[in-house]
Amino acid sequence: MDNDILLNIESKETRYAHLRNGILQDLIIERKKARQITGNIYRGRVTNILHNIQSAFIDIGEGENGFIHISDILENTKKFEQLFDMEFDFDEEKPTKAGSKKKVEIEEVLKMDQPVLVQVIKEPIGSKGARLTSNISIAGRYLVLLPNSPHRGVSRKIEDRRTRDRLKKVIRAFEMPHDMGLICRTASGQATTDMLVDEANELLASWQQVMKKFNNSSKPTLLFEESDIIKRAVMTAIDKKYDRLLVDDHVTFRKCKQICQKFSYEHPLRIEYYRDKVPMFERFNVEKEIEKATRRKIWLPSGGYLFFERTEAMHTIDVNTGRSSTSVTDVEETLVRVNLEAAQEIARQLRLRNLGGLVIVDFIDMRTKKNQRRVLERLKECMKGDPAKSTILGMSEFGLVEMTRQRSRESLVQTLFAPCPYCQGSGMIKNFESTAIEIERALKKVTGVMEQFGLKLIVHPQLNAYLESGDDKEYLLELAKNLNAALAFEASDELHLNDFVFFSTVSKKRIEV
Repeated sequence: MDNDILLNIESKETRYAHLRNGILQDLIIERKKARQITGNIYRGRVTNILHNIQSAFIDIGEGENGFIHISDILENTKKFEQLFDMEFDFDEEKPTKAGSKKKVEIEEVLKMDQPVLVQVIKEPIGSKGARLTSNISIAGRYLVLLPNSPHRGVSRKIEDRRTRDRLKKVIRAFEMPHDMGLICRTASGQATTDMLVDEANELLASWQQVMKKFNNSSKPTLLFEESDIIKRAVMTAIDKKYDRLLVDDHVTFRKCKQICQKFSYEHPLRIEYYRDKVPMFERFNVEKEIEKATRRKIWLPSGGYLFFERTEAMHTIDVNTGRSSTSVTDVEETLVRVNLEAAQEIARQLRLRNLGGLVIVDFIDMRTKKNQRRVLERLKECMKGDPAKSTILGMSEFGLVEMTRQRSRESLVQTLFAPCPYCQGSGMIKNFESTAIEIERALKKVTGVMEQFGLKLIVHPQLNAYLESGDDKEYLLELAKNLNAALAFEASDELHLNDFVFFSTVSKKRIEV
């Protein structure tokens, strides 16, 4: 199975694409003005404390204020497990004193304008600021330094007992400053003791640099920046044993080679410079897949299709038979085949579109529970490779599947598009008949209430053509005559299709209806 990562570098944008057997599986678009900040450490300032939800807003100097909850201020080992997408086998903790688990109010730990040291654990999305924590962690390739927590542990993903015991001995023997912790990541299983010691020293040096910057600064500022998308791409390729990393920028190509050199013993990753004149994303069909991932309708190989819709509370995906041929002898199996195809494509589209939050999938109705389970299992299996955490509930009697997917960054549509100023983002405008009826009502109001009788009506040229094509214009002229008013028409392409304006031919002023 071929696995390639493509890196397309432009002046304002870097695009990451993961292809499996030539088919796009994952896509990340990062722009310079909206770079990812998860993992960054900041000196922040408390700007608002909300007692009722035990939270606070913190200015970190990144536009929208960040948000922190009391659970992200108090020590929380579960948060570390979620952050690094793994379960940790921690050393046994010392028993806490009686009464030490009393409820702590946020006002006890934070004050207005207080300087705080915080880390981003969730990207800002839209108008929502970044989610923050004061449980700081600095991640290396093999180790994670926990400056505010004494835990020392080994990832449970390392299953070999001997390796686990060796790593536990190494990190227990390592001399750390008081109350600091250290965690061995999955990749540490292949590292030597010297490599682990070297990285631990590097992480400690990074932390000391963070504290030095914190003490020397007086306003919200960035203290530590997490790895950029280039380094993350190289490390992902090494971790997952991908075959090739293809880069279309020579400076970035050399940077990737330099990063990879240090870890070449783990996996012989091929890093190649793309020299062809045809743009790389075009050559590998990625551009078409990106364009497809912005559409609401996606056709399936069997002839069925998916329809994506977004509401304020959730994303909905409707599965339809479309053009798929259903044999009279086995309609059920045909419907199951479409649903199985849909489950696979839905998992891929969720990754490409980066849809997060609540997702409702409306599969085609199937008669038997066995077939429902087949489709549900296929969906769960296809979602396993998704780096974002997801929870999938059972299928209801109506064929609906409820699921949640972790929101890690802006969706593809939010990154590439802005709401349409013409339709205000609704995707629809009123038809000409509705506007013609509104003009009739407005004409009666202008003459009856405002007592204006010398009138000029300005409309969009397309609306004007519609009024002329039927009997609407004749009717409006006749209505004006019956209301003792003189009405003249004029077209202007400066108006919105749904807009119309009345002017007084006497005062030459616009009439506000």
